[in-house]
Amino acid sequence: MIEVLAQLSRGPVFLAGEMLECGIVFTNPLSATSTSASSEMLAWASAQIHCQFHSSESRVALPPSDDSKHDVQAANETVFVPNRGERGQCILSTPPKILFCDLRLDPGESKSYSYRETLPVDGPPSFRGQSVKYVYKLTIGCQRVNSPIKLLRVPFRVLVLHGLKDFQFPQDEVVAPSNPFLEEEEGVKKDSRVADLATELLMAATSRRSLHMYNISNTRGKVGKFGIFKTVYKIGEDILGTFNFSEGDIPCLQYSVSLQTEESIQEEFQRRHGQPVSYSTHARHQESCLHTARSSFSLPVPLSSTPGFTTNIVSLKWRLHFEFVTSRESGEAHVVPENQSETITWTGVEQIEVDTFSWDLPIKVLPTNPVLASYVSQFSSTNSITI
Repeated sequence: MIEVLAQLSRGPVFLAGEMLECGIVFTNPLSATSTSASSEMLAWASAQIHCQFHSSESRVALPPSDDSKHDVQAANETVFVPNRGERGQCILSTPPKILFCDLRLDPGESKSYSYRETLPVDGPPSFRGQSVKYVYKLTIGCQRVNSPIKLLRVPFRVLVLHGLKDFQFPQDEVVAPSNPFLEEEEGVKKDSRVADLATELLMAATSRRSLHMYNISNTRGKVGKFGIFKTVYKIGEDILGTFNFSEGDIPCLQYSVSLQTEESIQEEFQRRHGQPVSYSTHARHQESCLHTARSSFSLPVPLSSTPGFTTNIVSLKWRLHFEFVTSRESGEAHVVPENQSETITWTGVEQIEVDTFSWDLPIKVLPTNPVLASYVSQFSSTNSITI
């Protein structure tokens, strides 16, 4: 028996273009209750990253794919196919890397290996929507002689920052001679530059503040004003907005604000022409505001949510969805008489005629620091298998 343990060194969330590093340990455990122990052999082990695409057959119409060769390989248990047994299509994969050949482990012995690979910058982000899913996994395959291949899968999350792949890193000013022993150090240095550049781009895009004012009105007149300081956010940030109803002619009884994503399938892949867009609500604020001059709200953008993106099949956009309930009658405030001799009880009206209307404000949601997103990830950094 051999135990295989895989651990992502930094956490289960990465930016596209970053270096993924995984430590893999093969152990022949020595049991205290075992009366006899023997050496274990593995013929080889290999690792590869792939992105699996799933779609809803009732919403997405994909063209037929020519996967006959792939299916033949998947049926052969002696061929390393990382997505064997998984539903959907493999739309992206890195070249497989061999970890070792002919490994022998004595009882109680362990051998450690390191897998490093740069995540492709042209792939989609990790996404679990109502119509499609993009799932990333690192698969480690190993095989005993004359035995089927065993697979250990390590799921992880990928965030995509648009514009990062177009940036050309400057060459180092000092030209050093080529040294194969410094290759790993150079990879770490470039990986840190990718993270630093992403942080700078995100800060530049989300730190700009300028008050945007919008008039709120319906067919009967002006309801009030809405103000927001920016419309570009990172996941994990709070969206702050204010209302001013003091200048309105129409009384607002209640309002609600919902943070939503809209998932739309590209027209050529729609199962039915003109099929509706799928909406998901991530946060919501509701408040009664009759006789309220000013009001505000705060909606958090979940760290586990997917920033906006577009592929050839699906697009994901973010918006603030507003709903207002207004009165058809004037909302005159009651005035207390100066010389009131009798006790008067005020009660709310039992019925009131209202109008309702909605409004959508598009916003942009970008990734954040992947280390920060790792704290709320549903994936574990450590996975294991026994073969």
